[in-house]
Order: sequence, then structure tokens, then C-alpha cells
Amino acid sequence: MNAADNRLDITHNYIGGVWIAPSTATTADVFDSNTGEVMGSAPLSDGRDVERAVAAAENALEGWRNVSGRDRAQYLRAIARELEARHDQMASLIAREVGANAAISAGSQTLTPVMSFDIAADIAETYAFTESLGDNLIVREPIGVVGAITAWNFPLHLVTVKAAFAIAAGNTVVVKPSEVAPLTAAVFAEVLHTAGLPAGVINVVFGNGPDVGEPLVAHPTVRMISFTGSTRAGRRIGELAAQKVAKVALELGGKSPLVILPDAPFEEAVRFGVEDLLLNNGQRCDGYTRMIVPRDRLGEVEKLAADMMSTRRVGPSSSEQNEIGPLASQAQKDRVRSYIETGIHEGAKLVVGGPEDPELTEENRGGYFVRPTVFSEVTPEMTIAREEIFGPVLSIQAYDDVEDAVRLANDTEYGLAAAVYSGDRDWALAVASRIEAGMISVNGGGMDIRAPFGGYKQSGLGREFGHFGFEEFLEVKAVRLPA
Repeated sequence: MNAADNRLDITHNYIGGVWIAPSTATTADVFDSNTGEVMGSAPLSDGRDVERAVAAAENALEGWRNVSGRDRAQYLRAIARELEARHDQMASLIAREVGANAAISAGSQTLTPVMSFDIAADIAETYAFTESLGDNLIVREPIGVVGAITAWNFPLHLVTVKAAFAIAAGNTVVVKPSEVAPLTAAVFAEVLHTAGLPAGVINVVFGNGPDVGEPLVAHPTVRMISFTGSTRAGRRIGELAAQKVAKVALELGGKSPLVILPDAPFEEAVRFGVEDLLLNNGQRCDGYTRMIVPRDRLGEVEKLAADMMSTRRVGPSSSEQNEIGPLASQAQKDRVRSYIETGIHEGAKLVVGGPEDPELTEENRGGYFVRPTVFSEVTPEMTIAREEIFGPVLSIQAYDDVEDAVRLANDTEYGLAAAVYSGDRDWALAVASRIEAGMISVNGGGMDIRAPFGGYKQSGLGREFGHFGFEEFLEVKAVRLPA
């Protein structure tokens, strides 16, 4: 990597424990989401670089899988400590690449990766890879070479949550980070090198989906693909992987509902929903983008949501005073504004916000900022009720009774996350049990990364985090013994 004048240019891939020049001379610019200015670049590699990386991972596999879980844990903890040492650098990069505000850039964007390696280390140390069942031994073994393809919204976390648990289970990995936000992946590769991870256990190849992602998925040596991104891209990965019957773990889109029951503390519930939605500027697959409320309280909810959204400070992610930063790219800004315009065109009630640019200082007018927006009277057939927007846009839907609320909550092709708010915990749990989603918050319950992360329906296949994520990377073998 070359770093100068607050710019970071990635010039090589990290393969087999060394930095190797890519096979192509083509690069892609990386833009500062706050200003629209170029802040770095990364290679656009191709299938030849994938071949090198997979070969390095395959060469490292036999040695790594035979390292004991306890010894693997020591490497994982060394990586966690190096990530901690690079915290400020990582947070600064993420604030610029993705637009995440200061609180989340220095918080979950950079602290969760450390926790992933520490938790994976704890599991590797204590996990029973072999157990008895009657006259059988049940053996869990590494799958082999894993391809990890990640999205841009949590560029460090999505790489590390895959890599940490995969190598803890004894696999080796080839990572393809997003070309939109690749810079933290390069720093992560430096972390691996400094921590002394054996060569080839984790490899990083920079590039786009068609030229790097697809060759990685299709490679005959790659036995599993772990992917985070759009449902459309997930379908394509599933098609390619099916041709060689490889395992896939897919963490895809969401259109998550927050159901506020009639007896809920409304101000508390609406605040919970708004704060969750705005986390990472709305650039989350599991954010509560649909607020489902009693019809006779619709006006009250509109006012609460409008007051909470309109008072949030929008501005550069470098300032701790700003609660909402920019989106990650011009393409993402255009996409979100298009959805806002579609909502207006299809007849949703615009409560606050809109497609116009927010007021900004002169030096930040080139950034990818959008206005936090609330729609009400959103009906199930509207585009903004059905498609993932990935920005600070809230859709409020009204229900007539609880049966209607459950029907609205489940009226989506997705099933990643949901939330229920009630004054009666048992009632909230009863309603939560009827919602088709992989993760459900009850009365403001927060995320625990030891618990499984993943969804139903077209939100994906498999789970990440904790024991559930660890076991995704293991094959199960039955060894039959004589009685």
C-alpha cells in the first residue's frame, strides 16, 4: 500500500503471506463519501489472481487444519490485539469510505471485528470436534478452502466475521472485499501479517464481482462460499455454486418490520425504531425500515417520528456533532433519492424529508448526503414497502387489529429481522413467535454477537456469529464402530 496526503492506494493483493502485484494494471478509485473526492484506489484483479490465492489457501490447508484448536486460538487472539492497535486508523477509514458517523465508526464498525476474533478463539479452544453417539464417533472437520465475498456497508466487520470463524474451525480463506470500500481490508491484511498468521491461511484479492467474485465462486477447489450482499447477487452465487454442489452461506437483504402493539409505550417504541433505522445512516440489511402501528394512533406516530428524524444533525462523519453522515457512494445516493421520489409518485404521505439535498457547508456539498425521510400511509403494494432502500427512509404502515399487524409484518419476501413493542412482555413474545424472521427484538432488546445472525425466506441461508456461525464452517462425519 502507498499512503500519502491522507490518501491510501492499494497496489497489491495479499496472497500466501506476501503482497503480490495483480495480473492487471487496472484500478478503481475509492471516494470519500463526505466530499466526493478520491481518497485512494485498489486493484481490479482477475481470475489469474484468484487462482494464485486459492492455490495459496489450498497449500496452507493441511498444516492449518492440523493445528490444535487451542493453538489456533492463540493466533486469533493475536489478530484481535493487532486490530485493537489499529482501531483509530480503521475508524477514520470507515468514516470516509462508508460515511458512518463518528460513534459507529469508532464503535460497532471497529469493535465488533475484535470481538469476533476473541469469541472465535474461545470457541476453538473448547469446542468438542469429536463426540460419541452410541457406537459412533461424530467428527466435525473443516470444510476446506472458503471464499468470503463481502459488502461495503460494514467493510471490516463483514470480512472479519467470516474469516475469524472460518479459520477458527480449521479452514483457509480467500477474501474478496467490496470494491466500493476496500481500504480497511488492506489494513486487515497488514494486521494478519503483523500477528504472524501462517502464510496462506487468509488471502485477500481486490476486484469486482464479475472478474474476481465469480471466478472465486466457480473455482473447483473452493468448497464453500460465504457471501453478504444483495439478494440478486446471492441468487447468482447460488446458481454458480450449485453447479459444483458447493455449500453456500448467504446473508442477503431485508425489509424488517417493527410492530408497535396498542399497549406499548409509544414514544419509547418510536424512538427505538428511529434510532435503529438511522444506525449507519440506514445502510443496514437488518434495520427496522417498516413501522407497523395501530391505525387510530397513526397521527401520533407520524408526529413522533417526524420530530425525531428532523432534529437529527446531518453532516460530515468526521464531526462528533453529526448523527447522520453521508451514504457510501454517488450510486447509493441516487438509488435512495429515486426510492423517495417513487414513494411520492405512488401516493405515500411524505411526513418529513424528501429527495432534495440537505443543507451543507461549502466544503461538503460534493458528499453523498440525503435527507432523513418519513413516509406514512404506506400500503403493502408500494415499492417503498417491498424493496430494500438501504438509506435513512422510514415507511409507516397502519393496522386495524393484531392479526392485520402480523399479516403486514410477514407480507415481504424477506425475513431477516423484526421487532415487537408492547407493555406486556408475554404478549410481545406471542406476537414475535408468529413473525417469520431469523432475529426478533422484543421491547428494545439489543444485538448479542454470540447469538445467531441470519434470516428466513429470501434473506438468506445459514447463520453467522457464535457457535452457530462457527459450525457453518464444519463438515459432519459419522465414524461407525463395531458394537
